[in-house]
Amino acid sequence: MFEVGHHKQQSRQVIDLAKGGNRHAQKQMFDLYAPKMLGVCRQYIKDMQFAEDMMITGFIKVFAKLDQFRNDGSFEGWVRRIMVNECISHLRTQKRMEMLNESEVDAWIPASIEGEMTVNEIQALIDGLPEGSKMVFNLYVIENYTHREIAEQLGINEGTSKSQLAYARKKLQELLHQQNQIHR
Repeated sequence: MFEVGHHKQQSRQVIDLAKGGNRHAQKQMFDLYAPKMLGVCRQYIKDMQFAEDMMITGFIKVFAKLDQFRNDGSFEGWVRRIMVNECISHLRTQKRMEMLNESEVDAWIPASIEGEMTVNEIQALIDGLPEGSKMVFNLYVIENYTHREIAEQLGINEGTSKSQLAYARKKLQELLHQQNQIHR
């Protein structure tokens, strides 16, 4: 087992080698972060093959931009942000981020949440959201972006971000309620 300080030093050495174009260090980095980053991409992209494509494209950008990482924060967080941005770009080009208008959002009535679900079951429910609401939900709940950051990232206003989050929460509550009714 490595000590935490030693592990950080070793990680910095791998990053520095990868910055210099060392293929072995880049592979080591890919092997370490790919499973987590595929999970990140999968949160945004429903189709596993497209999620894998986004992860690979994201890693190409990670390696191209390695010199921009200054070792003054979490490397994993830096990589994660690149992956999220790649997924957002993909969804934008696919024109799959329609935002609902407020009257459509207000039509949903919250339901009670009961029972326990697996991560895959929860991901399936999130996948059932419209792409725009799903994107806002993931950025706010999972990535901890503020509504201002979401608005800037997606080119929408803060009010739209807030209403999309409210819709996503209400829709997820309804889907959870339906799921619980089925399993009774």
